[in-house]
Amino acid sequence: MSNIKLFESKQIRSVWNDPDQKWYFAVADVVQILTETTNPTDYIKKMRKRDD
Repeated sequence: MSNIKLFESKQIRSVWNDPDQKWYFAVADVVQILTETTNPTDYIKKMRKRDD
Protein backbone atom coordinates (compact mmCIF):
# COMPACT_ATOMS: atom_id res chain seq x y z
CA MET A 1 0.00 0.00 0.00
CA SER A 2 1.66 3.18 -1.18
CA ASN A 3 0.52 6.47 0.23
CA ILE A 4 1.24 10.18 0.41
CA LYS A 5 1.20 11.73 3.88
CA LEU A 6 0.73 15.42 4.50
CA PHE A 7 2.72 17.42 7.02
CA GLU A 8 1.82 21.09 7.22
CA SER A 9 0.26 20.80 3.73
CA LYS A 10 3.49 19.35 2.25
CA GLN A 11 3.67 15.85 0.79
CA ILE A 12 5.80 13.01 2.17
CA ARG A 13 6.04 9.78 0.19
CA SER A 14 5.39 6.70 2.31
CA VAL A 15 4.96 2.93 2.00
CA TRP A 16 3.35 0.47 4.41
CA ASN A 17 5.31 -2.77 4.93
CA ASP A 18 2.70 -5.36 5.88
CA PRO A 19 5.02 -8.14 7.17
CA ASP A 20 6.88 -5.71 9.47
CA GLN A 21 3.76 -3.65 10.28
CA LYS A 22 5.74 -0.42 9.79
CA TRP A 23 5.53 2.76 7.75
CA TYR A 24 8.59 3.82 5.74
CA PHE A 25 9.02 7.43 4.65
CA ALA A 26 11.16 9.07 1.96
CA VAL A 27 14.09 10.64 3.82
CA ALA A 28 14.55 13.37 1.20
CA ASP A 29 10.93 14.50 1.66
CA VAL A 30 11.30 14.66 5.45
CA VAL A 31 14.64 16.51 5.26
CA GLN A 32 13.21 19.01 2.79
CA ILE A 33 10.28 19.82 5.08
CA LEU A 34 12.23 19.98 8.34
CA THR A 35 15.16 22.02 7.01
CA GLU A 36 13.25 24.04 4.40
CA THR A 37 16.07 23.38 1.93
CA THR A 38 15.50 23.61 -1.81
CA ASN A 39 17.86 20.70 -2.55
CA PRO A 40 17.39 17.89 0.01
CA THR A 41 19.74 15.42 -1.72
CA ASP A 42 22.61 17.91 -1.56
CA TYR A 43 21.80 18.64 2.09
CA ILE A 44 21.89 14.89 2.88
CA LYS A 45 25.25 14.46 1.09
CA LYS A 46 26.79 17.34 3.06
CA MET A 47 25.35 15.99 6.30
CA ARG A 48 26.86 12.53 5.64
CA LYS A 49 30.27 14.06 5.00
CA ARG A 50 30.09 16.19 8.14
CA ASP A 51 28.72 13.56 10.57
CA ASP A 52 30.14 10.05 10.96
